[in-house]
Amino acid sequence: MFCCLRAMRSLKLSTEHPQLKIPQSHMLVLKLCLEKILLQCILQSRTLSGADAINALRPFYFAVHPDFFGQHPKEREVNENSLKRLNGYLENLQKPGFRSFKPTQLTFYVRERERNSSNVQESFSASGFRAVSFTLHTRDLLSTVLDILNSCSLSTEHIQSLNVNSQSHKEARSTVNRPIKWDKTYYSFTGFKDPEEELEQAQRVETTLISWLDDNEASAVKKLKKSLPLRKELERLKFELSHQLQLSDIRWQRSWGIAHRCSQLHSLGRLVQQRPEVLKNVKGRTVVFTDRSGMSAAGHIMLGTMDVHHHWTKIFERLPNYYKLQKRLLFLEDRISQLLGGIQVIYIEELQPLLTLEEYYETLDSFYNKLCDSRLLFHPRSLRGLQMILESDRYAPSLHEFGHFTIPTVCDPATLQWFIFAKAQEARENLKRKEEMMISEKELIDTSAEKFSLDRLYKEPSVSSAQMIDCCKRLLEESLPYLQGMHLCISHFYSVLQDGDLCIPWNWKN
Repeated sequence: MFCCLRAMRSLKLSTEHPQLKIPQSHMLVLKLCLEKILLQCILQSRTLSGADAINALRPFYFAVHPDFFGQHPKEREVNENSLKRLNGYLENLQKPGFRSFKPTQLTFYVRERERNSSNVQESFSASGFRAVSFTLHTRDLLSTVLDILNSCSLSTEHIQSLNVNSQSHKEARSTVNRPIKWDKTYYSFTGFKDPEEELEQAQRVETTLISWLDDNEASAVKKLKKSLPLRKELERLKFELSHQLQLSDIRWQRSWGIAHRCSQLHSLGRLVQQRPEVLKNVKGRTVVFTDRSGMSAAGHIMLGTMDVHHHWTKIFERLPNYYKLQKRLLFLEDRISQLLGGIQVIYIEELQPLLTLEEYYETLDSFYNKLCDSRLLFHPRSLRGLQMILESDRYAPSLHEFGHFTIPTVCDPATLQWFIFAKAQEARENLKRKEEMMISEKELIDTSAEKFSLDRLYKEPSVSSAQMIDCCKRLLEESLPYLQGMHLCISHFYSVLQDGDLCIPWNWKN
């Protein structure tokens, strides 16, 4: 401070009396002080408030918000979890004095059909959404917002209207909040570490499994211990309701927390006590808590978590009508199978959009009428043993790695016939590989859970069997005492869930 004042006084003297010689040390200090002031001015002009950040990210939220993925549970779950982690990152940026930022890898499915040229890692899901993965390691809101929008190939022009100087994005990413930016030779001669170089190295280093477990084990154990009473309560409620109603299973479409699930079961239990007569037709069925009420294409009873008892009661009262529609639907599937050489029409919950029974029946009926009009010629039973699913949001047929055909409802009949004939043998080979893969996956999950003494080892629906097998094989080569007694979820990112479950990406680095 005093050095700065002395240097400023020297500058004033040199201006008023040019004949005076100002010491070189004073001029050097003055230069450094002016650089510091200029740096602070730049940082202040680039400051972005939390409200501005939300406004700037509106196009991003519109493209990835889980509410727009209601019929695509896998993509919805990935976006939901990634948004939680992104919000935590943004909150930390706004905390005064917070400086401990760790690179955060995020994956989002973007509601966009066209592929964009981008430097970030991206692919397309089975539903046609663009999957974008990127790593955040910025230290201010503006740089973070720009990184997110650029990574998702979204426009950044609207940020200009926020009265923010967004001119040099690269500069913001490398700016370090410290008083003086010394020349590199200073660190070479003194042996001190260059903070800027250390930051760049930290940004280049990917998060490893061991380091992440080191940093997050304590937090996960604390949350897990806190959730144990609720977990026991959840198991008790699920067992009692399943036994009382003679249900086949009780499931949840989304990864709600334990407390939320207990609340839903308590609500169903109250309905059982108040209106036991309306639940007489649920024997042998599966109840799924989801976003809307009705019966699913798979024949499960869906209870919307936002609906009140009155809506649930109506669904239970309509069950006899749903069962009649389901019989008609099965007959329709059989008729389509006969027209297509005996190929089996199936509905796969994990891979297809969540459809109601009515929606799926309309899809089958439309496809059946199209087949009848086209009069395709398939030899009877020539395609027995093969499987197909129908998709209403596709235009070209494809063969899945698991061996089933994905057929668009609008597919040209001649194209459909040629594609099935051409890929029939490959489909049979894929189906055989699928059976082997499922057996191998189960064995590896059991072996891994036993080796690490895990309470539970599971995967997200968006993780394929091949990815799970690769992950488990590499896990078995490691020594991970941190995992004893934990719940481990194989996902696409690192995260500690609210009830203590550890999420790690299937392609973790060591």
